[in-house]
Amino acid sequence: MDATKGVKLPGHYTMWKVEPVTFIMENDMPFAEGNVIKYVMRHRAKNGANDLLKAVRYIEMILEKDYRLALDGNPIVQRFDEWPDY
Repeated sequence: MDATKGVKLPGHYTMWKVEPVTFIMENDMPFAEGNVIKYVMRHRAKNGANDLLKAVRYIEMILEKDYRLALDGNPIVQRFDEWPDY
C-alpha cells in the first residue's frame, strides 16, 4: 500500500459520493462552516462523539461571531453598556 494513500484518500472522507473538502471548496464555504460539515460527515468513521463536539464548538463560534449569540441563544455581553434590558 502506498504510504501517502491514507493522507491523500482517507477512508473516512472518500466513503461519500462527494468528499467534504470538495463540497466545501466548490461552494467557497468559510472555515468554520466547512469544519462543521467535515466533522459531522466523518464522526461515525473516525472519532465518534468527539468529532460531533468539535462541530458544536465551531457552531458556537459561528453564533458568537456572526450573531453575537451564545449557544443557549442569549446575547453575548462584553461590556456593561451592552447588557440587555430585561
